Amino acid sequence: MPFISGTTMLKNAWDNGYAVGAFSAHNAESIQAILWAAEAEQAPVMIQVGQRVIHYMGLEPMKVMIDTFAQNTNIPVCIHLDHSRQYNQTMKAIQLGFQSVMFDGSSLPFEDNASITRKVVEAARALGIGSEGEIGKIGGTEDDITVDEEDAMITSVEDAVRFVQETDVDYLAVSIGTAHGIYKNPPKLAFARLQEIAEAVKRPIVLHGGSDVPDEQITKAISLGISKINVDTELRQSFTQGMLDVLLKDREEYHLAVSLGRGREVMQAKVQEKIRLFGSSGKARDYHN
Repeated sequence: MPFISGTTMLKNAWDNGYAVGAFSAHNAESIQAILWAAEAEQAPVMIQVGQRVIHYMGLEPMKVMIDTFAQNTNIPVCIHLDHSRQYNQTMKAIQLGFQSVMFDGSSLPFEDNASITRKVVEAARALGIGSEGEIGKIGGTEDDITVDEEDAMITSVEDAVRFVQETDVDYLAVSIGTAHGIYKNPPKLAFARLQEIAEAVKRPIVLHGGSDVPDEQITKAISLGISKINVDTELRQSFTQGMLDVLLKDREEYHLAVSLGRGREVMQAKVQEKIRLFGSSGKARDYHN
């Protein structure tokens, strides 16, 4: 099995100045698209299981499916639970053998967020699993969780430092101006704040809402300490566009292997594009030394 702890994977990225793509999977073909893209680029990769697919497919079936497709791969893979708002669900993912888990208590009062995240960190660390927490709110909608843009706030350095001190979380998601989904206007990331936070907490920082952010802003964010970038919306868009290429050309094409296969192909190309942008292409070799 090629599975690597999220802690190991992101520390490697942080130490070497690149970011790992954390790509959301929704079905068998999207899992394959992510794995095949990572193999083609020889890149370490995180496959994210988010809340919507858990409601749709189930937590355990998704884990089993990723395990099955990843068995014969030759690149480092980390299966990550994304945006869990339930302590019990996070514990279940740890029991199922996820290599990384995120408890998202960003909608809770600070003390409650820190207290629950700390429990998750302790359980994860005991088993060598990576842990992610979030301080500050990321705008937009992901997995049926909506945060109004006005309600999204830039994380303060003080809050980030205090949160890390109270939880010792392995990697930290902060709000620096991104949102989940596609932007009406190009985002302007708060680079000065990101740099201050990264220097103060001295651990990998996670960028949520990585879809549709201009390439030059992504590159700069990585240079300032972003080590994990979540991508979902652009992948779903590319997969759907691939299927539409087939279905709009031939409405009588009922072989799912054809329409889903084309979706997989277009999504794989998008994942490879992101891997190259994030600087993780070719970094799988770091794990073979």
